Amino acid sequence: MSKPAPKKVVLAYSGGLDTSIILKWLQEEYGAEVVTFTADLGQGEELAPAKEKALKLGIKPENIFIDDLREEFVRDFVFPMFRANTVYEGQYLLGTSIARPLISKRQIEIARMVGADAVCHGATGKGNDQVRFELGYYALEPDIRVIAPWREWDFKSREALLDFAEKHQIPISKDKRGEAPFSVDANLLHSSSEGKVLEDPAVEAPEFVHQRTISPEAAPDTPTVITIAYEKGDPVAIDGEALSPAALLTKLNQLGHDNGIGRLDMVENRFIGMKSRGVYETPGGTILLAAHRGMESITLDRGAMHLKDELMPKYASLIYNGFWFSPEREMLQAAIDHSQQKVSGVVRVKLYKGNVTIIGRESPNSLYDQDLVTFEEGVQAYDHKDAEGFIKLNALRLRVLAKRDGRKG
Repeated sequence: MSKPAPKKVVLAYSGGLDTSIILKWLQEEYGAEVVTFTADLGQGEELAPAKEKALKLGIKPENIFIDDLREEFVRDFVFPMFRANTVYEGQYLLGTSIARPLISKRQIEIARMVGADAVCHGATGKGNDQVRFELGYYALEPDIRVIAPWREWDFKSREALLDFAEKHQIPISKDKRGEAPFSVDANLLHSSSEGKVLEDPAVEAPEFVHQRTISPEAAPDTPTVITIAYEKGDPVAIDGEALSPAALLTKLNQLGHDNGIGRLDMVENRFIGMKSRGVYETPGGTILLAAHRGMESITLDRGAMHLKDELMPKYASLIYNGFWFSPEREMLQAAIDHSQQKVSGVVRVKLYKGNVTIIGRESPNSLYDQDLVTFEEGVQAYDHKDAEGFIKLNALRLRVLAKRDGRKG
C-alpha cells in the first residue's frame, strides 16, 4: 500500500539549482505545500537570493525561513567537537559532518512550528549526507516522513534535470549547461570541494579549487604570532580580545587564510562503503586543534589525555556517520566535557607558511612542575633511585617470558 502524499513539507533549501528543482518537483509530484529553510552557517554566500527565488517559485512569504545559526553552530557543535581534538581517519576535521545535525535539528523545529508532516533534503543517494540528515530527523522526530528526491524521482541524467528547470522557468546559471568543475560545500568551519576535476586522486588539485586559503608558497615570509585564551576547553579570546564563538572562528579563519593554513587533500572512506577524494580547507579549525592540544598538554593528566586519544576515533566516526544525537555520542561528550574543567589558560601560536606551531603555553591549572623536570640542582621532589624499582617491576613479566623462551638477545 502506497503512502499518502504529504500535505506540507519543510525543504532544506540552498537557493541553488538542485534544491530549486526539488522545490518544484515536490509541488508537482505530491501537490504539497512547501516550506523552505535556509541555514546561514557562515558559508559566505548572500542568502537574500534564496528568498527571492523561493518567492518566484510560489512559496508564501510566511513559509520562507532564513535563519542565522552561526553562533549556535560554533558554540554547540564545533566547540564541543574540538574539545575532543576530533579528526576522522587521522586528518579530516569534519567540517561538513558537524553541520548536518544542526540543519536537521532546525528543520524539525520548523516542521513542528508550521505543522508539516514531512521534511526533505537534497543529498544524493551516493553520499554521507543523506544518512546524516535522516538519522538526525528520526532521532528528533521518530515518525516524521522523509522525502529524498534523488532516491525517488525518475530523472536519469543531468540533462533531464536541466530540461525540467527550463520547463518550469527555474533560472540556470550559465555554467550549468557545461561541466561544473567541482562541487563545493562551505560553512564557518570549512569548505569542501569534490567531484569532476578532483575525481582522479593521482592528479594534484588545481589552485583555483581552494576557497579559503592562499597557498603556503604565497604566504608572508614573516610569521604571525597570536595568543589564544581558553576557558574549560573552549577558546574565548585572541590576543586578549574576548570574542563570541562565531566571531573568534571568523578571525582565526582570516589568520589561517593569510598564512596558507588548513589545506587537506584526502581520500576518505564514506559510511556507505565507497572511497571519495575531497579537498578540504579548515584554516581556523587547524589552528584551534593545535592550540587546544597545546593547552591540554599542561593541564590534563597523562591518563585522562591518553584515554581521550583512545576515545577520539570512535567519537569522530559517530559524527562522520551521522550519529550526533545518539546516546553513545552523548556519553562520550559527557566524559570529554568532564576532562575539560581545568583546561584553561593561554597558548601562544606561531603561524607560518601553512604551519601552526605552539611556542608557549601557561595556565593557573598547570601540571607542569619545573622542579621535577629540571636537570639543575634545586628543590628535589624526585629521587632518581626510585626509578630502579619502577623499571624492575615493569620488566618482571618480560624477564619471565625471556627465561621461559630462552631468549639470549
